[in-house]
Amino acid sequence: MLSQSIAARALLLGQSIELRRLSQVLILSRDPTTIEVEGGGHAVLFRFGVAVLFDVPEAAEKKLLARLRELITDPFESPPVEELDIRLVPDAEEQFLNGELILQLTNTPRYQVVADILAKSVFIDYYEQKASGAFDRIEPLAGRMQSGGHLPRQARKLMCHIGEVLHIQHHMVGRALVGEKPDVIWEYPELDRLWQRLENEYEIGERQIALERKLEMLSGTAETLLGLLQDRRTLRVEWYIVILILIEIMLTLYELFFRHAE
Repeated sequence: MLSQSIAARALLLGQSIELRRLSQVLILSRDPTTIEVEGGGHAVLFRFGVAVLFDVPEAAEKKLLARLRELITDPFESPPVEELDIRLVPDAEEQFLNGELILQLTNTPRYQVVADILAKSVFIDYYEQKASGAFDRIEPLAGRMQSGGHLPRQARKLMCHIGEVLHIQHHMVGRALVGEKPDVIWEYPELDRLWQRLENEYEIGERQIALERKLEMLSGTAETLLGLLQDRRTLRVEWYIVILILIEIMLTLYELFFRHAE
């Protein structure tokens, strides 16, 4: 039985891609945007910053990425990459076998289904690392809180942690729609089984839940620390007021004492 190998590469190029400005390319389909790459192969582009390339030669890839760069918001110098080997085997069962994805054929809907999972996988992986970094930075603060030690005085750092968590959550839910099936499944329900197998293989749902829990813990810890810091500042101000009142009382008593002495 004849077979053919195809290399798939998902690259997280930046925060987002302005696909409305995409021009001078052959667009095969929308939502997600699928194009024929000049020089060979195909690409599926996602507005949350991922490009998934199928059988695109190295020279054609460099040319495409250079063209896309002006459409990318906050481009990454070293884009995270997710790779997958695909083997085309006519009349075979579509499944994972020995680290390869077996497909019966390639067409635009199948490219979009595979690209959806690869894009979400590289996207989640990037933000898993960001969340881990934020967790490492905030964990010592939580340790101080548990041991009754002094909290940091800079509220700005805590606000940055909260902002970082909100940024990740916004991208996860508002842009990548990680927990949802792609629209192509509703148009081609026969591809649902393939999508489910890919989703299970890459553990998209489990990784999403784990990341959301970590984000909730980060957000809760940062908000608690910020609340304690604000309470401490409020208490300090109250003590300042009490001290000023005592000073005023002492001055008043001092004046009364000396006037009485005279």
